[in-house]
Amino acid sequence: MSSVKEARWVGRTALGFRAGRGGSVVVGVTAGGRGPCVVLSTFLATAADGDRLSLEPFHMAAGIARGAQGEVSAEAAAVVAEGRKRQDRLAAENLARMILGLRNSGCKPAIAALLVNRAGWINDLLQYSLGAPEHPPVAEGLAVRDALRFAFRACDIESVEMDEKSLPEAAATALGMSPADIDARLKELGATAGKPWRKEQKLACLSAWLAATAR
Repeated sequence: MSSVKEARWVGRTALGFRAGRGGSVVVGVTAGGRGPCVVLSTFLATAADGDRLSLEPFHMAAGIARGAQGEVSAEAAAVVAEGRKRQDRLAAENLARMILGLRNSGCKPAIAALLVNRAGWINDLLQYSLGAPEHPPVAEGLAVRDALRFAFRACDIESVEMDEKSLPEAAATALGMSPADIDARLKELGATAGKPWRKEQKLACLSAWLAATAR
């Protein structure tokens, strides 16, 4: 990982978030005269070890019988409400700890970039999750994103949302680089960030790079 000392002069830090099961990949990037520098590559948990309720509340709700008329039961609604409450709390606590660590190391987190997709039409995650067997995993991912949004507000950090599918094209336009050059630079950054450096980390890094540059 790039030294935080180097990050002191290259600019403020943007944090890129790519949500997944149980939390989010997070990559911190500063951008300045020498280009992007990775100062953080980690995972922010929205679930506690051994706590299924905070890990997959919608899967748990899907296993609870519906009411006599097919309506969502009060028990299922209570399970999701408690699980989401735990996710919000864990996300906010872990983000606050992460931000404090960066600040103590000389970085200044300025903005969070959250990767999203085109599932914004889903207004009721519980109803959606009960609609088909393949829906709960989708609802779980969307819930993690909502927990991250809660954490951004709780930690008073500015945030932007970026469409994951169009991110490479948007980055090429904003950065004035070809997709091939961006891919090559992401590989270079991965060498300094350490493992794992998979698709999730690269996407989070690119979103943070773009947000840092825009600042």
